[in-house]
Amino acid sequence: MATETEIKLSLPARAASQLAKQAILGGVEPQRQLLINTYYDTADKRLRRERIVVRHRQKGRQCLLTVKTAPMLTAGLAQRSEWEVPGRPGEFDFSHVDDAIVRELLESLRDHLQPIFTTHFRRNVWLLEPRQGVRIELALDRGWIDTRGQRQTIREIELELLAGEVSDLFDVAVELQFNLPLHPETSSKSERAYRLLADVPLATAKALPVVTSASMPTIEAFRLIALSCLHHLQSNEQGVCQSEEPEFVHQARVAIRRLRSAIRLWEPLLPEAFVARFDPLWQELATRLGDTRNWDVFLAETLPGLAEAFPGRGEIDRLSRHAKTRCAGSRRASIRALKSVEYSRLLVDFTAALLALPEAGAGRLAGFVPRCLKKRARRVNERAADALESDVEARHRLRVAFKQLRYAVEFFTPLLSGPQLADYHQSATCLQELLGRLNDLAVAAELTAEALPGGKGAVIETWLAAKSESLLPEFRNFLNHFQQQQAPW
Repeated sequence: MATETEIKLSLPARAASQLAKQAILGGVEPQRQLLINTYYDTADKRLRRERIVVRHRQKGRQCLLTVKTAPMLTAGLAQRSEWEVPGRPGEFDFSHVDDAIVRELLESLRDHLQPIFTTHFRRNVWLLEPRQGVRIELALDRGWIDTRGQRQTIREIELELLAGEVSDLFDVAVELQFNLPLHPETSSKSERAYRLLADVPLATAKALPVVTSASMPTIEAFRLIALSCLHHLQSNEQGVCQSEEPEFVHQARVAIRRLRSAIRLWEPLLPEAFVARFDPLWQELATRLGDTRNWDVFLAETLPGLAEAFPGRGEIDRLSRHAKTRCAGSRRASIRALKSVEYSRLLVDFTAALLALPEAGAGRLAGFVPRCLKKRARRVNERAADALESDVEARHRLRVAFKQLRYAVEFFTPLLSGPQLADYHQSATCLQELLGRLNDLAVAAELTAEALPGGKGAVIETWLAAKSESLLPEFRNFLNHFQQQQAPW
């Protein structure tokens, strides 16, 4: 078994024509290949569910049978097991697969495998040796995916590590990004083909659980959680850019909030330069998406209530027109942010820095978790007193503290136990949602003042203030109940 480690980067057509002119390829002659790949699965797509790929690759006169495990791509990085031997189209001999579980599954499905889709592309390959002991294969693939008459363009770069460290791959990716608009790919060719075959609309992606253990090095846990947040973010990129469904922007923002919460949780153990460099960049991106989210919530949740409360009022019509215009403009700004060169570079730079974090001296997760959770809970209690007696800003600070506590509990759920965990998490979630409703009303008042300046929206602002006031008794009850609960750590 070999382990394949590669970075996938998509690029526009104009950039593909400029690749050969890059200094890093100077003096290296490319090899040119035509690759035709036929992928197989069962009728019920069992291999896809098991995240296994089986294909025959026609490479000139040579035919190769390949078996791969399907990785979760994060910032374009894929690391997976691969088995490849000479084969014949339509014949399947899996004796070379030395993972017994994978081999037994494939052999049980052998008679049910059928062609599902094909990929056709021309590949230009450059062998790079940026320093002694490092060998990287750079491949430019241009062609298409063919799924029963439907086609999708392939235009991407693959950087495969043949010898050296993963950091060497990122060094090459960073150098290429300096002159070319390369974006980390979020899915493999086979994953894109399956989606094309299914012909289903884009779907939002939520955060996936991360498997951690008490014996895990603390920085390794941070790395896994941060990579999961990046995957969550990138899984919603296409939806933000191609759909007006508000949930895509919402989930992208949640991903960034979770990532920034993780950075804050681990900040005492992280290099100061790492936090100082990346946290402001993620905050800036969150702010760009946040404006769109605010207008989405206003249009979907607040404006209908206002229209019902003030039927036929001209202020509501003006407010609605303003909100739709501002929301459309904010959405275009969000799309520009996720299509920007700066965002593509941030994904690669952050992932490279994340993988390079030193682990020595940080200890094990078992010792870190109780200290971390107690600190977050203490901050919630400190801010709760102000929020009960104070203003919108105090409640916003409490909401931020609650989010950090809730995300920490979610990050560390595999390490927590006892009957209190579910109740504690549920209470934290409910209280955060109530704080979110109060925050939405506060933001709605600000947006109304923007849309109807000079007191023209005074009646609406008064109504919003009354709505907020009516939620305060419920908020106090929830907060008191939460503070009386026993923490599950």
